[in-house]
Amino acid sequence: MRRYFLTGTDTDAGKTLISAALLQHASRDNVSAFGLKPIASGSDLTEQGLRNRDALLHQQYSSGELDYAIHNPITLAPAIAPHIAAKQAGLDLSVASLLQACEPGLSQTADLQLIEGAGGWLVPLNDRETLADFATTLACPVILVVGLRLGCINHACLSVEAIEQRGLTVAGWVANGIDPAMEAQHENLRYLTQWFAHRNIEHLGTVPHLTGIDPFDPQQLEQVSDCLHWPK
Repeated sequence: MRRYFLTGTDTDAGKTLISAALLQHASRDNVSAFGLKPIASGSDLTEQGLRNRDALLHQQYSSGELDYAIHNPITLAPAIAPHIAAKQAGLDLSVASLLQACEPGLSQTADLQLIEGAGGWLVPLNDRETLADFATTLACPVILVVGLRLGCINHACLSVEAIEQRGLTVAGWVANGIDPAMEAQHENLRYLTQWFAHRNIEHLGTVPHLTGIDPFDPQQLEQVSDCLHWPK
């Protein structure tokens, strides 16, 4: 089994879209894959309980038919930072508690396992620990989604250096066109491509800005998955 932790340069970099597309890509190649969203805020109350849109995509595009809670063990209603939402819900978040909650998911034996973080690399779990501490404990390679917008070069370089300072490997990066109005996008992308190549970090694909795509529609999501590949 190959396990990856997927993070982004910031909130709304497109982590979940890329996660769903990578899971779909694996399925199309007849490779079993499992997606895990350990903690998700911004969830809706349904007849089945709290459900998060991002986590539902993990469930939809993973191999097999597993209970929702295996894909998303901690589901929070407010669309705010997870540590704040958890505190409001009376939950004591920590690396240890998150590892325990994720154990059913982490024990899945798919060929590929993708664990999607929340926000950026250093999102807090509590006053002392962050999701980066959780990822470091897992000790798996990291995939970085770079949301192409003003400031993305700095965000990408800082993220990679922060990841590598923890002794983790950045297995690959994805350029995601989230801002159609971004000026000099080609020049920014060219710089990023050269910078990542200099560090021997694999480019897993570039996704153009796609207006109105519904990732729950497999045919529409193929527009994204066709642009991507898993790390070699």
